[in-house]
Amino acid sequence: MTHVKICGFQAAEPVRAAVEAGADAVGLVFVPSAGRCITIEQAEGILSEVRTSTMKMPKFVGLFADQPVEEVNLIVRTLGLDAVQLCGEESMAFCRQMSTPIYKVIGIDAQVPVAAQMPRIMVTQQRHALAGHRIVIDAKTPGVYGGTGQRLDWELARDLARAFELCLAGGLSPENVQEAIEQVHPWGVDASSGVETDGVKDAAKVAAFVDAVRASEPRRRGRLARMIGMR
Repeated sequence: MTHVKICGFQAAEPVRAAVEAGADAVGLVFVPSAGRCITIEQAEGILSEVRTSTMKMPKFVGLFADQPVEEVNLIVRTLGLDAVQLCGEESMAFCRQMSTPIYKVIGIDAQVPVAAQMPRIMVTQQRHALAGHRIVIDAKTPGVYGGTGQRLDWELARDLARAFELCLAGGLSPENVQEAIEQVHPWGVDASSGVETDGVKDAAKVAAFVDAVRASEPRRRGRLARMIGMR
């Protein structure tokens, strides 16, 4: 079943919508320069409200980018987060100091020829996969960490997904996520701006995104069965 993660929440209501729809993970942003960044106090309020209002419980993921190890681990401990998503240029040495499981973002810059980026992408994927980290590939905009709405090249993503399990991000929405899953065959999908209205998480769009992913599962299983039967 495709893993569903939605990031950039700033209020409890859309988080509850994601939980009730069946999202596997929700992300809270702690990157100071990011537009969706929240404080520890805001995060405590959101998590407290969600944890006390629903029996279902997703994984709670904190998003960080090139921040001190001590700061990241302190926020993880304070909030009881289940994982971190590292969106910057964090090294393997940095990752080894994390106190919780890792999603590692590998950014792909549409302004740079793919051939020039491929050695970095493949080496980074391999290192993190071998370390047991979840890989997230996303469209890269220098100085911006996620939630840009910029769509990743799905053909490139499909090629990368053949080599390693990965989570697909970059411009996903309720309208296009089924097509993305059918083309790329990712381990998971990750949305942010695609489930917003006027820059704010929209509970209806959040639920629609998760529903669209789940609706793709029967078709995906049927297609795989047909492919196996043709061999």
